Amino acid sequence: MKKAVALTYDASLPAPFISAKASGMSSKRLLALAGEHGIPIVSAPDSAEVLFSLDVFDLIPEDLYEIIADILVFIQKVGEKEYENHPSR
Repeated sequence: MKKAVALTYDASLPAPFISAKASGMSSKRLLALAGEHGIPIVSAPDSAEVLFSLDVFDLIPEDLYEIIADILVFIQKVGEKEYENHPSR
């Protein structure tokens, strides 16, 4: 079953947290909402499975920081490519 997990980072907190999660048909809706609001979407089923075990509003524990770092690096690389390929450049 497909799973989706939304992460939020608030600089006033010590770590990112799970802001939403869904499985099955609800995961498609969560992904659609993210897309509608320009929120980056990363396809990482193994990471989603691990993060799905956390509850909404749980801070990401230190032992999962590497997963979060990999996701953030991917998002940054995609953002840099979009910037480089933007027509105004």
